[in-house]
Amino acid sequence: MTTTSDRGVHARTGADMTELDLGWKIAEVAADPVAVPAETHAMVINRLIDNAAVSAASVSRRLVAVARAQARAHRNTPGAAIFGIDGTFSPEWAALANGAAVDDLEFHDGYLAGYHAHPGATIPALVAVAQHTGLRGTDLVRGIATAYEVQISLARGMSAHHSTFHHNAHLGVSVAAGLGTLLRLPVPTIHAAIGHAAHLTALPCRSPGKPHAGWNLHTPAHTGKLAIEAVDRAMRGDSATLAADGAQDGYDAAFWQADHVRLPGMGEPKRAIVDSYPRQHSASHLGQAAIDLALRMRERISHVRDIERVVLHTSHHAHLVIGTGSGDARKFAPDASRNVLSHSVMYLFAVALQDGLWHHERSYAPERAHRPDTIELWQKISTAAVPSIDSAETPFGVRAEVTLGSGEVIVDELAVADAHPAGARPFERKDYVAKFAELADGVIDRREQQRFLDVVTCLRDLKRGSLGMLNPLVDSRILDAAPTTYGIFR
Repeated sequence: MTTTSDRGVHARTGADMTELDLGWKIAEVAADPVAVPAETHAMVINRLIDNAAVSAASVSRRLVAVARAQARAHRNTPGAAIFGIDGTFSPEWAALANGAAVDDLEFHDGYLAGYHAHPGATIPALVAVAQHTGLRGTDLVRGIATAYEVQISLARGMSAHHSTFHHNAHLGVSVAAGLGTLLRLPVPTIHAAIGHAAHLTALPCRSPGKPHAGWNLHTPAHTGKLAIEAVDRAMRGDSATLAADGAQDGYDAAFWQADHVRLPGMGEPKRAIVDSYPRQHSASHLGQAAIDLALRMRERISHVRDIERVVLHTSHHAHLVIGTGSGDARKFAPDASRNVLSHSVMYLFAVALQDGLWHHERSYAPERAHRPDTIELWQKISTAAVPSIDSAETPFGVRAEVTLGSGEVIVDELAVADAHPAGARPFERKDYVAKFAELADGVIDRREQQRFLDVVTCLRDLKRGSLGMLNPLVDSRILDAAPTTYGIFR
């Protein structure tokens, strides 16, 4: 494992602008032809199944339908597949459509350290390019392994939160690196692509109190599209570097100041993907443990109506983003958007405690959010930041103190969600398959579901030109009923 160090935004010239900068180190990792460990290969398959599951669940949602309609206007041969439909399309547009489907419900994987990451968002761009260029299953596995390694390494060592930039800046770099591995590009070309991607995808963090616009919700999908274009530019000889003489608060400067990013050494296997975790519930990754804790505590509370107040002790980050520390009144508003409710741990805890389950649609339905007893309980819940929960080992942790009208206080806590690798019930292959079967039910024919599972579990054996088989087809009636309107692209 190598660590970047002694790097500042000033006094770096010559060789330091290349061989010593973080972008170059990442490019070297991407170009390393090291073998993929068995556990990494197995987790890549799990992630492909998971992405297909959440894509099936989101296929009829408006913004997903919009992205799909845009992409369908860009037919291309050989091209890449758009989730659920037949035909081939320009890979960057297929990546946009498929990325939107993966990201929309906040149901794909995550990782949290110095800052959060959703590395599963790298996969659509890698699959699209692999399909378009006729690569093999083993090539795709290697590319995904690199993208995860870079994304998680950056989350661990370089806080996008502290540098005021959205985590998608890390995502763009990760996709570029993964594509470099996928296409077996030389280090200088990958380095140039990383530079292009970083410039194109570095967005300021959104204020917690600002609404989530459609473009913001699908920034990861757009990031994948831009990263593909960045790699294409680099392959054509357009060079770019992360300049050390940029602004102190720019993403370039943040890259140069990333003294603690630990990357694999040459010949060291890429295993970071096994540290990522799935989301069992369609909600903010910071709220997964809170939902599981509410489901567990429900057994100890005879009558939810007897609750006087609830205090959820969380990390400082969770308190500010999904808790009362945000100061966002919409987190208590029954008319708030689904995306706001999914980032209100008070709402997540209240509904899970009352219902004893969490559903990606029913738990957010307007009639569910407007239930008088839910609103009453919801208003009784607050969060408090606890420094001990901010440790690297338990950044997702939550402790609940439930005070009843009788004065009795019921206390319970979870360090991580049940599905987390260190949780009570870590996801295994059978759990990913079950999630896919549940979310694809009524959307993808059962025979087509099984065909997809048979193909993806044999990923290593897929020959050149056969990666299009990774696309499960959706009932055309469902696609035709999805809401969308005409735009520029036809």
